[in-house]
Amino acid sequence: MATSIKELDPQIIWKNFYLLTQVPRPSGHLEKIQQFLLEWAKEHGIEAFKDDAENIVMRKPATPGRESAKCAVLQAHMDMVPQKVDESTHNFETDPIETYIDGDWVKAKGTTLGSDDGMGVAAIMAVMESKDIKHGPLEALITADEETCMYGVNHLSADTLKGDILLNIDNETMGEFVIGSAGGVNINASMKYKEVAPEEGDVAVKVMLRGLRGGHSGLEINEGRANANKLMARFVRQATIDDEARLCSWQGGNMRNAIPRTATVVLSIPKENYDDLCELAGYCEQVFKDEFRGVEEGISLTVEPTAMPAGQVPGEIQDNLIDALMACHDGVLRNIPSIPSVVETSSNLGIVTIGEGEASILILARSSGETMMEYIQEMQESCFSMAGMKVEYGGQYGAWQPNFDSPITAKMVEVHRRLFGEEAKVQVCHAGLECSIIGGVYPKMDLVSFGPTLRSPHTPDERCNIPSVAKFWEFLKALLEEI
Repeated sequence: MATSIKELDPQIIWKNFYLLTQVPRPSGHLEKIQQFLLEWAKEHGIEAFKDDAENIVMRKPATPGRESAKCAVLQAHMDMVPQKVDESTHNFETDPIETYIDGDWVKAKGTTLGSDDGMGVAAIMAVMESKDIKHGPLEALITADEETCMYGVNHLSADTLKGDILLNIDNETMGEFVIGSAGGVNINASMKYKEVAPEEGDVAVKVMLRGLRGGHSGLEINEGRANANKLMARFVRQATIDDEARLCSWQGGNMRNAIPRTATVVLSIPKENYDDLCELAGYCEQVFKDEFRGVEEGISLTVEPTAMPAGQVPGEIQDNLIDALMACHDGVLRNIPSIPSVVETSSNLGIVTIGEGEASILILARSSGETMMEYIQEMQESCFSMAGMKVEYGGQYGAWQPNFDSPITAKMVEVHRRLFGEEAKVQVCHAGLECSIIGGVYPKMDLVSFGPTLRSPHTPDERCNIPSVAKFWEFLKALLEEI
């Protein structure tokens, strides 16, 4: 029985995934992983370079006799979402990911695993170093900062790749082939304000909301999971009404595409209202547990004394900010009318940062419909504009419109049926995939997304299914031989 992931089969993938876990690679801090990939390629005699968009590109010639085959591009992203449990001291910029085997799953100790999209990168490395796969000419595109702003593909040059087919290895269920996905946009509402001094005789408290599941804001937005920022807004609003609380600071969430698991606020209150505030926290905690029973089992809302900050948010601005957080849409707006099982439009109240004279609210909105994307942007802009905030957009990418006549998808369905005696599922998804942007740069490219089975990406519960990796590897080798 394997005790290390390096011993799992197929070892050619798992040994490379282990190497990736040893290299820090949170979004925005990719220097170490870029250097590692270039050095790894050089060691294995593989052509590789970093392009102007911070992507790593690799090339491998066709096996003899296959030179005239279509060129396939294997694509994945190098960055990972940095999420950890409250008690973890892990530093994603310096520490390796600690993995362990739990039955049929590989997990990480208190952090995200990085199988999204480390499994895709490990598979690319396996193909590039393999000596026993017959294939046509191959390219690899390992992109930068997919999880934050899709920087790598948003700045991809039209002359970087030569391929005819794009195999995106960033789907989370083996046996599913994705041919379309939602577009997305970052909505950033911000304002500056002049802090005011706390009232004489007030005391400061730190209120912490913990224990939520969080999740991927594309894949799990439809599961009814709690958003820490939305729950905290309910508590803070009531605290201002019942206990004369004043907002000093707020920090909730840390990634635009992860449903926030935690939120912390610092409030000032009259000293005599401390016990009542604690009672309110206990009441709200129970309300939240009741509302999310069966979905969230670990909700914790605690109050503790803390040092009084030098300043706090002025009363009118505080009320406007809280009203906006209460009113802004979070979660699913609607499903695709023609495919009711798939989410069409949603938004995630991802990051709230208030304090020291500045307020910033970052939302990731997604939609596979162009007009619905416009609608949800206008909805959120209207909400925060009424609070006096400046609203800006960034990192926008369009929806990937499905090609139901895709030749590579038809081939994949055929290969999957022959190998495993079962039908693959061809579908669209609500998560944002880089295929939408790559397809815009290379409009003649045939694109599809697939991969081994992962669960709960973007959370410390992220895990990778071991049997699915072996099945995926068998499928990928067979597919490359038939292109």
